[in-house]
Amino acid sequence: MEDLIRMATREDAANISELIVNTLRVSNGRDYSPDVIEQVQRSFSPQAVLVLLGKRQVYVATLNQHIVATASLDQDVVRSVFVEPGCQGKGLGKRLMERLQSVAVSQGFTKLHVPSSITAEGFYRSLGFDRVRDEYHGTERTIIMQKQW
Repeated sequence: MEDLIRMATREDAANISELIVNTLRVSNGRDYSPDVIEQVQRSFSPQAVLVLLGKRQVYVATLNQHIVATASLDQDVVRSVFVEPGCQGKGLGKRLMERLQSVAVSQGFTKLHVPSSITAEGFYRSLGFDRVRDEYHGTERTIIMQKQW
C-alpha cells in the first residue's frame, strides 16, 4: 500500500468533507450528542472546506490515492485533525501532526495549540500536548491543549 502526506487541493474538498463527517459520526459520536455532531458537521460541507483551503495550510494523508486523514495549520493552531475510523491507531494522525509541527518550526513558531475534542484528548497527550483549559460552545466541550519545544 502506497501512502503519502501532501497539501490538499481544491479538488479534494468533497472527499475531505466526507471523511470529516463520517469520522464525526462514528468516532466523535461516542463522546458528543447527536445535536453537537450535527452542528459541527455543518462547518465541514464541501463548500466550507473550500473556504478553509483558502485560509489554512490543509494536509491530507492518502492510502492508495484515497484520502484517509486530514489536518490543518492556522498559524500556530492545529485544526481539523480527522482520521478515517478504520485507519485510526495506525500512525497516520501522528505522521500528520509531525508534518504540521515541522511546518510550524520552519515558520518560526515555538509552540502549537490545538482545540481538542474529548475523543482526541488522549491522542494529543501521547504527542506531548498538555491541557491548558476547557472551553464550552453551548454543550460542546473543547479541550485547549498546547505543546512547546
